[in-house]
Amino acid sequence: MAKDYQKEHTDDLMDGMVIARFESHGHDFEIILEADYVNDGKSDEWSDILEHMPSEVVFTDARKGERASTDDMNEVFATENVKDIAIDIMKNGNVQLTTEQRRQMQDEKRKQVIATIVREAMNPQTKTPHPPQRIESAMAEAGIHIDPMKPASVQVHEVVELLRPIIPISFEKLKLAIKLEGIDYGRCYGDIKGAGKIISEEWGSDGSWMGMVEIPAGIQDELVRKLNEKTKGSAETKILK
Repeated sequence: MAKDYQKEHTDDLMDGMVIARFESHGHDFEIILEADYVNDGKSDEWSDILEHMPSEVVFTDARKGERASTDDMNEVFATENVKDIAIDIMKNGNVQLTTEQRRQMQDEKRKQVIATIVREAMNPQTKTPHPPQRIESAMAEAGIHIDPMKPASVQVHEVVELLRPIIPISFEKLKLAIKLEGIDYGRCYGDIKGAGKIISEEWGSDGSWMGMVEIPAGIQDELVRKLNEKTKGSAETKILK
């Protein structure tokens, strides 16, 4: 549950937090949010926003603990519901970051972008994923700027387009045929299902499981490695044209 905001506890509340701000009709409105929540880029609709506010309060100045009046909130947002107003602020306002917060969030977002590219993209010439270090080096060479506030999922395709003149890269999926001994099915099925879409599956007369799965090309090696580890090398895999 959110805690009541007390002005004398501002420094404690702001540790690991950011301020989101919106200005309209001559009024300022601010909310305090967990920095990690803003950084993860997963909450497009911000439906769980109250769970990530240390105080369910709308301020005119969060650092001074000055609360917005219900009259001002109703005038601008046509409501005094904190959740509705907080979502509106996130969608239409901006987040105030310190230099250190911006650097940390930018670094984290860069790691997310690189990890996604390694997983989802590949070198079309070799049909293998680019290693993270190669992606990071190419991004530096291209002078790519990562927006700390934009979701990583949105930036991935933008980054790949900028990388194309430097390295061969494309988003592709491949179909992988897999055969497992029946005894290995249970311990491997979760990895297979989690890697992509199972297109077909059947049981052989010898008790083996055979399936065809569509996966991002970049995770082929990772999936095959996991299967070999769990089956002690008995898993059979084949890329299908």
